[in-house]
Amino acid sequence: LLGVAPETLGYVANTSSGVLTVAHGLPWRPRAQVLCFEGEFPTNVLPWVRAAERHELEVLRLPLDGFGDGSGAGLARVEAALRGGSVQLVAVSAVQFQTGLAMPLRALADRAHAHGAELVVDGIQAVGAGPLDLVGLGVDYMSCGSHKWLMGLEGGAVLYVHPDRIGALRKGWSSWLSVEESVRFLFGESDQLRYDRPVRGRADFTELGAQNTVGYAALEASVALIEEVGLTSIGAHLQAWHDAVEPGLINLGFTSRRAADPVARSGILSVLPPPDVDVAVLAGALAELGVSVSTPDGHLRLSPHWPNSLAEGQLVVDSFEEALRG
Repeated sequence: LLGVAPETLGYVANTSSGVLTVAHGLPWRPRAQVLCFEGEFPTNVLPWVRAAERHELEVLRLPLDGFGDGSGAGLARVEAALRGGSVQLVAVSAVQFQTGLAMPLRALADRAHAHGAELVVDGIQAVGAGPLDLVGLGVDYMSCGSHKWLMGLEGGAVLYVHPDRIGALRKGWSSWLSVEESVRFLFGESDQLRYDRPVRGRADFTELGAQNTVGYAALEASVALIEEVGLTSIGAHLQAWHDAVEPGLINLGFTSRRAADPVARSGILSVLPPPDVDVAVLAGALAELGVSVSTPDGHLRLSPHWPNSLAEGQLVVDSFEEALRG
């Protein structure tokens, strides 16, 4: 699903754990800067804020204006920040959780690398909703939980580390399963209980101890279904679903946050309600009608997946109309 080799992945407890592994494992330069974006989910901001307190870093946050409209203004703003030479890391979600804006990862990686910086990605709103080739995109680190678009359970995640980055990453967060031949002492041989085994030089040094094995069994099943359907087919299906729903919601007075540039669209369709409509009340009314939405920061977010039929489109629009009347 990610276009990477298995040895570049390690299991972690959740998306936050993967991001924290990078935040406190990087060999930070003195007074380095971390470049983030306004409106990001806290998972990809707060770990850098905490790292800044510990390592004397500076966290910069740029606006998301100019991404998704084809203007290039957002990337120009990133380029200007990188030109200062102090940015060591660019941190971004592959897809913005409020609006569904798909960020230009390849372009961000290219600009970061050209100025001696690296790119870390929160992938939870993207992985499983369409093709995502981390190697082709030039991503250095990516953390992604197994729920959301992967359709697994909460409490499991994977961390990707580019092979060229693993050597420099500090492995302070390691334990008994993180080392080479970690379980050898449990299977009959004598004199194998040792505490000097080296930490593995692969991304799976993140596998500390007992894991959410039931969750990973569920993830295996869900990934098998996603592979059977196909990521390209899933991505096309989601855009067709949005095409069927978005015009009707606009006619009802909603404002769509879907990117004007098709390249910047994702599996999320996010809308703002008409004036004087309480988002929480409307979401409750929709739930009673069988339409499940989330409400991040005043938005109404629809996140269909491959099981959602295109025939649902009119039903969803009719439900929104009924909920507004109620």
